[in-house]
Amino acid sequence: MFGGQDGLRRIFSQDTLKVTRVSDTLKRFGGYFKPYWPMLLLVAVFVIASTWTQVTAPDVIGQVVDCYLTPSSASGLSFPGAGDSETAAESNCWFRAGHEPEGLTQTVLRGLFTLGDFPTPPDNSADLTPESRIAGLGRMIAIVIGLYVVGAVLTGLTFLSMTLAGQSVLTNLRVNVFAHLHRLSLSYYSENEAGDLMSRITNDSETIQQAISFALINVLSGILLIVWTAYNMLVRSVPFALLSLAIAPVMLFATNWFSSQARKAFRKTREEMGSINAELQEGISAVREVQAFNRADENIEQFKLTNAANRDANIRAVAFTSALAPVLEGLGYIALAVVVGVGGMILLNGGELWGTSVSLGLVITYLAYVQRFNQPIQQISILWTNLQNAVAGAERIFNVLDEEPGIQNRPNAKDIPQIRGEVVFDQVAYEYKSGEPVLNGISFTAEPGKTIAIVGPTGAGKTTIINLIPRFYDVKSGSVKIDGQDVREVTMESLRRQIGIVLQDSFLFSTTVMENIRFGRPAATDEEVIAAAKLARADTFIERLQDGYQTVLGERGSGLSQGQRQLISIARAALADPRILILDEATSSVDTRTEQLIQQALEKLLAGRTSFVIAHRLSTIRNADEVLVLNKGLIVERGKHDELLAKKGFYYDIYMSQFWRGEAPEGSETLPVEVSPTGASPNGQGKLTTAFSQN
Repeated sequence: MFGGQDGLRRIFSQDTLKVTRVSDTLKRFGGYFKPYWPMLLLVAVFVIASTWTQVTAPDVIGQVVDCYLTPSSASGLSFPGAGDSETAAESNCWFRAGHEPEGLTQTVLRGLFTLGDFPTPPDNSADLTPESRIAGLGRMIAIVIGLYVVGAVLTGLTFLSMTLAGQSVLTNLRVNVFAHLHRLSLSYYSENEAGDLMSRITNDSETIQQAISFALINVLSGILLIVWTAYNMLVRSVPFALLSLAIAPVMLFATNWFSSQARKAFRKTREEMGSINAELQEGISAVREVQAFNRADENIEQFKLTNAANRDANIRAVAFTSALAPVLEGLGYIALAVVVGVGGMILLNGGELWGTSVSLGLVITYLAYVQRFNQPIQQISILWTNLQNAVAGAERIFNVLDEEPGIQNRPNAKDIPQIRGEVVFDQVAYEYKSGEPVLNGISFTAEPGKTIAIVGPTGAGKTTIINLIPRFYDVKSGSVKIDGQDVREVTMESLRRQIGIVLQDSFLFSTTVMENIRFGRPAATDEEVIAAAKLARADTFIERLQDGYQTVLGERGSGLSQGQRQLISIARAALADPRILILDEATSSVDTRTEQLIQQALEKLLAGRTSFVIAHRLSTIRNADEVLVLNKGLIVERGKHDELLAKKGFYYDIYMSQFWRGEAPEGSETLPVEVSPTGASPNGQGKLTTAFSQN
C-alpha cells in the first residue's frame, strides 16, 4: 500500500509540522480550487461510486452463497441446525422473486441480474435445478467481477482527476509566490534566508502535492469506506457487527502507538545524521590540522561512536516500522477468526443471534466487511501526518503571500518622464533598525551628467545612499528627488527603468552571453547587444569563447573570470542606456590590469550620465566631479580628489592607508608627505617621510 518498508520509512521520517490556523488555511487553500470545481465534483462522484463498489461486492458474494450454494439439503451439506440455516439463507437472499428490493443498491443489482429477462432465484430453494444454480452462480460472479473492475477504474480516474486539479492549483500557487517574492522589498530578504524561501516554493509545494495526489484521496475514501461498511454491518445485524468489529479499536491503538514511536525514532536518526555530517565536514575541512597534530586516531574513534549512535537509532526506527505491518496483519487475522468463530457457533446453534437470522452467506459477507473495515485504519493513521504537513506547508506559503512589500507605489503615483539626471538628497535620514541610524542629515546635489564618488569605511552608509535612489528603501525623513520629483511620488517601474546598476558581484544567468547582456533591455537587437559589448570592451574575450555570444554560461557565470563577468555587467548597463548609473565596488575584486580595462569601459559608459561611484580603491574615483566622504552616517568631507588630499583630513587618512597596502594609483608623480604614528606607517615609529602618487 505504501511501497513496502521503504515507503513506511519515508512517511514516518517526515516531521509533523505544527499548524496554527487550520480553518483559515484550509478555507484559503480551498479558494484556489474554485476554478476547478467541476473537476472536484467529478472526483467526489468517483470516490462515492468507487466506495460503493467496495461495500457492495461483499454483499453480492454473500448472496451467491445464500441464493445458490445453500440450503444444505440441496448442496449436500449436513450439520446440526442445517434446516434452520436453510430457512435463514432463504430469508437473507434478497434476489428471490418474492423479495422486494430495499434501497437503491438492491434495486440496481436486481436490475443488473435480470438483464435479458434472466430469472431470479425461486422463493422455494427446492425448485432450483442444477442448471439454474450454475447459470445464476455465473451471473452473480459476473456482477462481482464487474464491481471489482469498475471500482478499480473509478479509483484510477479519481487519482487522475485529483492530480490534474491539484497540479493546476500548485502551478498557480508557485507562480503567485514567485511573483510576490519579486515584489517584496530588499529589507525582507535581509531578514529571511533565501534557502528558507526556496524551501517554501519547492519542499512545501511538494508536500502539498503528495497530500493532494495521494494522501487526501486515500484518507477521505478510507473514512467513507469505514463509515459505509460499518453502516451496512449494523443494518444487517447489530450484535454480529459489534462482535465483528471488536478488534478494530485495538488495531487503531496499535497503529497510532507504533506510528508515534517510529516518528520519534526517525527524529533521532535525523539528529544523529546531522552529527555525522558535522563531523565529516569538520574532519575534512581540518584535515591539515588533524595530520599536523597527529589527531587522526582520536578523530576516527570519535566518528565511530557517532556512527554507532546513528546505527542504533536507525535500527530502533526500522524495528517499529517493521513491526507495524505484521502486528496489524495478526490483529486482522484475529478479527477474521472472531467472525468465523462467532458465525460458526451461531450456524451450529440454529442460525439466530438475538433475533437476527444468520446464514452462511451472511458470515462470508461479514468476513469481507471486516477486511474492508480494517484496511483503511492503518491507511488513515499513517497518512494523517502527510495531511498535517500539507496544511502546515500551505500555511507557510500563505505567510509569504501575506507579507506586505515594504516599498509600494502610492495610490496617486505617476510615471516619471524621461529624466535629465539631477539627483537631490535633502536632509535624508535612514535606519534599518529602530534607534540605530545609518544615515543622518545627508544633503547633496548631483547635477545632470556629473559623477559623484562616495567613499568611507565599512558601515558608513555608502550602499544605503545608492539604494535610496532607485527606491529599494524609503527614507525615514527628508527626501530624495530626481529632476525635482520625490521618488516616492512616481512609480517604481518607470523610475528603475532609467537607472542602471553595476555591482561588485554581478549576477549572470545560466543562459547565453547574448541573453545576459540583453537582460536589461529584452527588445534589443543582436547588433545593439554587440555594440554595447564593444563599448564595454567585452567583445574581445567574448569572441574568443567557444560559441562567441551564443556561449551558454554556467551557474552565476562560472567559467569566466571576475573581470570578464564585470565587463558583461557593464555591457548590460550600457545596453539599457540609463540616465542614472550606479557603480557599487565595480572594480574591487579584479587585478590592476583588468581594473584598467574596466576603467576604460566605464569612462565611455559614464559620459553624459549622472553617475554614483562607490569604491574602496580610491584610485578609481580620481576623476569624479565630487567626492562625498562618509563616516558613521554623516558627510564629513566633500570636494574633488586633489582638494581633499590637500586638506589632509579623513579622506587623506583613508588614501594613505591604502598606499601602505599597495593600492595607491600608478603612473603619477610622487609627493613627499608626513604621516603621524597614528596614521598608516608600516612600522609605527614616529613621523616618516614617504611618497605617494597623485594626479
